[in-house]
Amino acid sequence: FGSAASYGAWVLHGPTWAFGGDYSDADFNILLEEEGAVNCGEFMREFVESGNALAVAEPGTDFNTGVSVACMQSTGSLGTTRETAQFNFKTAFLPEELEFGCCTGGTGLSIMSGLEESRQQAAMAFIGFSTNTEQTTMWSQATGYMPVRTSAIESEEEQAFLDENPNARVAVEQLPLTKPQDSARVFIPGGDQILGRGWEQILVQNRPAEEVWAEVTAELEPEAAAVLEQLAEIEG
Repeated sequence: FGSAASYGAWVLHGPTWAFGGDYSDADFNILLEEEGAVNCGEFMREFVESGNALAVAEPGTDFNTGVSVACMQSTGSLGTTRETAQFNFKTAFLPEELEFGCCTGGTGLSIMSGLEESRQQAAMAFIGFSTNTEQTTMWSQATGYMPVRTSAIESEEEQAFLDENPNARVAVEQLPLTKPQDSARVFIPGGDQILGRGWEQILVQNRPAEEVWAEVTAELEPEAAAVLEQLAEIEG
């Protein structure tokens, strides 16, 4: 598991869902004190306390150098692991508990609406180039990230690559089971770090999940209220 600075709240988002929990709902109601999130926190805390897992700053580096025997990290790390690990390894779907849980991640390219039309057109030309079939295929194969368009996944070149590199196929096959992240992490300013620090309290400081999530909820709720106020102003 990673720290708050290494997107620990993102990595543990899927397991939270797997235990039937949520960080929040789409309307910014914080749900960390519900049974699912608490049970996930306690499971992970006991997993670390038992000596079977660790919360570290760089889980990928520890795995690639043989310090740990398994890790949970972004599929975008696959290229680095493939190049640096001096041993055979396998990728797998995230484990289920009550249900399957895996969130999407990554980032995107956007165009500011306030730009003059000529700059918007130039930006769109760049986006078109950087996400075309050839470029996204090359980028995906080098990093491990998912191809960003179906034409790349379906291309002969990509299919041949996946046949030769079955570890890369796992993310493609898992994608239909994924879903977008909870609002608390992606739309509340600082939400990721607030949640991540909560996970650090549970996994590093060995504090009970119920106690920590109550504190995190108290920190997130005012921030969520501020976002809702801003949305109300925009929507009129």
